[in-house]
Amino acid sequence: MAHSDLNSYQFSFPFLSRLGVFIALAFSCLMLNTNPAQAQDKNYTFTPAPDVWYNSVDGVRLGLRVLGEVEGTFKDGPHRLDAGIWLGTKFPELPVSYYLSFTEPIAAISSFGNEGNVQLISSIRTGYNEQKIALNKRWQAGFDETRYKELSLSFSQEKLIDYEYRPYNQLWQNDWKSLVGADFVLSDFTATGKFDANVILLQNLNTTSETFTVITLELKQQIELNQNFGIKLRVFGGFGSDNTAPEHLFGKSYRQPAKWLQNGFSRAKGTLPKNWLNDGLFHIAGGANLRGYTFQDFESLSNGGAILYTQTAAVNAEFEFPNPINHLFKSSVIGDFVHLSSYTFFDTGFFYRDSIQQTPDLVTDLQEFVSDAGIGFQFSLNIPDVLGKDRGFAVRYEIPFWLSDSGDESNFKFRSLIGIGAVISL
Repeated sequence: MAHSDLNSYQFSFPFLSRLGVFIALAFSCLMLNTNPAQAQDKNYTFTPAPDVWYNSVDGVRLGLRVLGEVEGTFKDGPHRLDAGIWLGTKFPELPVSYYLSFTEPIAAISSFGNEGNVQLISSIRTGYNEQKIALNKRWQAGFDETRYKELSLSFSQEKLIDYEYRPYNQLWQNDWKSLVGADFVLSDFTATGKFDANVILLQNLNTTSETFTVITLELKQQIELNQNFGIKLRVFGGFGSDNTAPEHLFGKSYRQPAKWLQNGFSRAKGTLPKNWLNDGLFHIAGGANLRGYTFQDFESLSNGGAILYTQTAAVNAEFEFPNPINHLFKSSVIGDFVHLSSYTFFDTGFFYRDSIQQTPDLVTDLQEFVSDAGIGFQFSLNIPDVLGKDRGFAVRYEIPFWLSDSGDESNFKFRSLIGIGAVISL
């Protein structure tokens, strides 16, 4: 990775240096704070696994991932470690990248199924520097892990340190950000089916850059009509205050750019061919999720513009119907790992942006209300890796044949779209 200004932050941002030192010291102290009686009975084990990935900056990225835990705790005990280190075979300026997450339960606020913990995260990879500390609390009734509530309070220092990894530089700002976050998740069942809710509050406190607030709300409901038919509904709302960094603003079709870092396919340019992105052939699930407008969004991005909004409210709906291929999967031994769903979809959303968000290549009204509809197929695969972690993905092929605002094109048109990740994952 070509981190051109990586070393300078130690002088310009002394607080980050102190935060990094604090994380290192806290990690050391937590590792040393093993229960003596437990240490006599159980060993601490490290489970390694090779890791290979690709982006156009690092080339083939070779690495090693490691899970650490007290033996016999099955990823549910003290001193949990999830780490990785990688080498870019194109040997950019700084070819070594890493990720480290260390989680320590807090006995005073923990019980069976209701753990409270502190988590330390340190990461420099694909041109992004993140140093984070979080306090997490989970509430779960009995043994049912599908019904729970989780609250995470966090503080992080983050910065884009190399634009070379970003497929669209205009979606990013390279100021240091001091982010205070609150993330609440609810997962439960209603009379009609699975229900999920997620509320995220993010506040930038860094006085060396513009302060801003971002709030997102996501609600998902599954309605099971019978064994073969079902409806999935999703509601998304997003608000960004004045001066919000572009990576935390909203597009019509794609997730907030900052969240592209959470997925290996979208984390760095070149994993997905950029010319395919420019042509609007790939949809990255998240945000308002009006998948039919992927073509318009990425046409603007490929021309150096960006259709970004400070406020949005959207609804996504899918009506699932049976298909014979998925029936064959269910009747075979691979039925527990693969699934092919077929569905019609409808997306609609309201978008607002300040005049300063107008782009030179596409000037639109400050307020927009648009919709799309089509048919789609989703192939899902989930096979746990050698470390026991889920390694699943969803690939969608969708045909958004109708747009309410199609520009110079016909509202009805054959459009082909490949999606990465499920739009409504329940």
